[in-house]
Amino acid sequence: MSRRAAVFGAAGQLGSELVRELRSRGHEVMSWDRAQVDISDQQAVENALAGFDAQVVFNAAAYNQVDVAEKEPQAAFQVNGFAVRNLALACRQVDAQLVHFSTDYVFDGAARHPYVEDDPTHPLGAYAVSKLAGELYAQAYLDRALIVRTSGVYGPSGLTTARGNFVEVMLRLAHSGTPIRVVQDHVASPTYAPALASRTIDLVDRGLSGVFHIGGGSAISWFEFARLIFEAAGVSPTVHATNEREYRTPARRPKYSALSNAKMERHGLEPMPPMPKALADYFARRGK
Repeated sequence: MSRRAAVFGAAGQLGSELVRELRSRGHEVMSWDRAQVDISDQQAVENALAGFDAQVVFNAAAYNQVDVAEKEPQAAFQVNGFAVRNLALACRQVDAQLVHFSTDYVFDGAARHPYVEDDPTHPLGAYAVSKLAGELYAQAYLDRALIVRTSGVYGPSGLTTARGNFVEVMLRLAHSGTPIRVVQDHVASPTYAPALASRTIDLVDRGLSGVFHIGGGSAISWFEFARLIFEAAGVSPTVHATNEREYRTPARRPKYSALSNAKMERHGLEPMPPMPKALADYFARRGK
């Protein structure tokens, strides 16, 4: 069924894939990047949606500078919290479903098993608190919001976006010729943006709402993920495993934040692609 879909944050790794996938399925799409519509401006959001009459609204815009957020928590909360409230109120006015993307960082990493949607949240820093606030605002103002928690998103457009992604950071370091140190004691579910976009739209097409996890499908340390990246890229830099104690960051991060996709799969969605396959597709689309 064709829908009118609006996408905020359309210039990012996920937003660009949402636009591409929606259009490939025959949906009518209107999209905006931050320069066109700043979602922290409530009137701008309302005007944008009022002019399009969207049936579903995807929010792929976010403040994701985890460490910087410790110095400027208000900026993080403005985008990840209050701006989601703006979107929720605007969606309520036009009777549109809001699809909002959240993060594995709403958990503290103490569970040591892939997190399911009903696990208790416990954010560890300013960024994580702001993302949880966004979830709560969406649920407070809307009865059928869809919240998708994900982890470590990487997509081909990361090659051209300002902040890139973990894959591009690893490649830059590999080409620098200097030894690379990557943490081995932090585990997550790095998630391929095209697959995330596709599965999210599948949830919408099935008329689902509530909280869903869509992670990369495997629990893996960042060190092991880096090794998979180098293997897929056909490069062999010197890589050393390090740990949280040696590699301190301003923000606390959950040491284990892998996500379980079981709920998504119970609703008939295709499992996420294995990481080697996702990386192979990444490099095929990126061009090595």
